Amino acid sequence: MLRVLGFWFDRGVDGFRFDAIHHLFEDERLRDNPPDPVWREGMSPARRVIRVHTMDQPEVHDAIAAMRRVADSYDDRVMIGEAYLPIDRLMTYYGVDLTGFHLPFNFHLISTPWNPVAVAALIDAYEAALPRGAWPNWVLGNHDRSRVASRLGPEQARVAAMLLLTLRGTPTIYQGEELGMTNVPIPAERVQDPWEKNVPGLGLGRDPARTPIPWDESSNSGFTTGEPWLPVGGENKALNVIAQVGDTRSMLSLYRSLIALRRSELALAIGEYVPVAATGEVLAFERRHHDRRLVVALNFRQSPQRLDHISGRKKLLLSTFLDRAGESLDEIRLQPNEGVVVELL
Repeated sequence: MLRVLGFWFDRGVDGFRFDAIHHLFEDERLRDNPPDPVWREGMSPARRVIRVHTMDQPEVHDAIAAMRRVADSYDDRVMIGEAYLPIDRLMTYYGVDLTGFHLPFNFHLISTPWNPVAVAALIDAYEAALPRGAWPNWVLGNHDRSRVASRLGPEQARVAAMLLLTLRGTPTIYQGEELGMTNVPIPAERVQDPWEKNVPGLGLGRDPARTPIPWDESSNSGFTTGEPWLPVGGENKALNVIAQVGDTRSMLSLYRSLIALRRSELALAIGEYVPVAATGEVLAFERRHHDRRLVVALNFRQSPQRLDHISGRKKLLLSTFLDRAGESLDEIRLQPNEGVVVELL
């Protein structure tokens, strides 16, 4: 394995993402996992047992540290690990003295209830658990879970995009999120995912979130001249790249604006995270770098909201609606399903 890493690093790859790394080792005595007493028919077969002997074994950290040493012998390489674990166990994948992964994937936003209080509690718990000097990571969606726009709705998907790209740490964007793609119903004869094939009807199939990127309105949306592995889907075809490039208020334009703002503002790129408010409707926090202070305010509801306890002059830098940048504000008023980044003057 270490030689393989060196082989690719020698050829200039920037880094590696290690899939399901917490499954790398099994118990050295090959003991059986105990049955899970809460498992019932209709649940995933993988949940029949509590995987104490086949997951997250101590030896995995020695292997990660050895791989990290190879990466560190090259300049500017990154090691990312996929592990679905509780926060306390996930932190161990940074390694002793940060000699493990640079970025153990943090998937907790995917499963946290979408309300300001729950999300704020997650952010606080994750930030508090990070080892000293560790760099955070945030993930909204991936190839295993339902697409963000299908989970939260297209309006809140824009709010979620602003959250992802303004939190402290490295954001991870799953292909299609930047277009607002939704799940695609997969006919039985087109199913590809082994989970769905082996245990059909349990809702475990991941194909709906793995459909092709729609590039244009041509046949198969410009993804291929042949038959795609999975159908594009009618709704996603209308969300194609060409159509969104020409729309200054599209989801793609929002992602580009957020990324551009992040690159231009050190407060967003490397600044500290400071919680401000978490109510039943609004999540707000500051990003600070020296004297630069930005407030991110996110409306999780379909009704107008306001934050009137943040005093002083303010300027709106970006709205998820991409419609009022540069406005001077006395107070922060949020339209339904709107997120904003505001500069404190």
